[in-house]
Amino acid sequence: MSDNQLRIVWVYPDLLSTYGDQGNVLVVERRARQRGLDVARMDVRSDQPIPTSGDIYLIGGGEDRPQRLAAERLRRDGHLYRAVENGAIVFSVCAGYQILGQEFVNDLGQREPGLGLLDVTTVRGTGERCVGDVLADIDSRLGLPPLTGFENHQGVTQLGPTARPFAQVRIGRGNGTGDGTEGAYNDTVFGTYMHGPVLARNPQVADLLLKLALDVNALPPIDDHWYEALRNERIAAAQQPA
Repeated sequence: MSDNQLRIVWVYPDLLSTYGDQGNVLVVERRARQRGLDVARMDVRSDQPIPTSGDIYLIGGGEDRPQRLAAERLRRDGHLYRAVENGAIVFSVCAGYQILGQEFVNDLGQREPGLGLLDVTTVRGTGERCVGDVLADIDSRLGLPPLTGFENHQGVTQLGPTARPFAQVRIGRGNGTGDGTEGAYNDTVFGTYMHGPVLARNPQVADLLLKLALDVNALPPIDDHWYEALRNERIAAAQQPA
């Protein structure tokens, strides 16, 4: 962050914005403004270059063909790599999460190279699709309360040695590997299968992104009554018998 302005980049909303994932950028922007921050939001379409000067980059989910197109264009553009090298924070969901990995299976049934920003590899699962509410415990090193979200994916994502699980599921499938992991992260890059939108259901995760971007240990408190009501409702729903 420079010039006292927080720059939030919403990556390819024309390709990667399913299940209300655009809500993630709205939540981060709103919570930054509530702290008195000057925010510049950039919605970057797939025919535009990715800026390298952003502080937080948000990537949503998408269908199989748009996912392939997004991966091709991000590889060709190359600017997201540079932004991460500059210290930017990246938060990705579902198809966006898979794109940040080493490779995934595209709509043509072929192995598609990812960006390699997360040490994960995704294949197409052969069992039941992962669908439904999820409740998971976020990695204790991040100091966050349980994760609530909604998953809808066929992908099975295996973590490599340099990726940490974002969370361990209590309810749901997460990465689909059977080991209980959900999502992955390294120092500045995060991926999850959670929709919801996930940052509306987990505002503390949005605050984590802000703290990392600002390089601070704490943020001024704000009224979280509405968010907590939503969280409690969704957590209770997830715990109901099927």
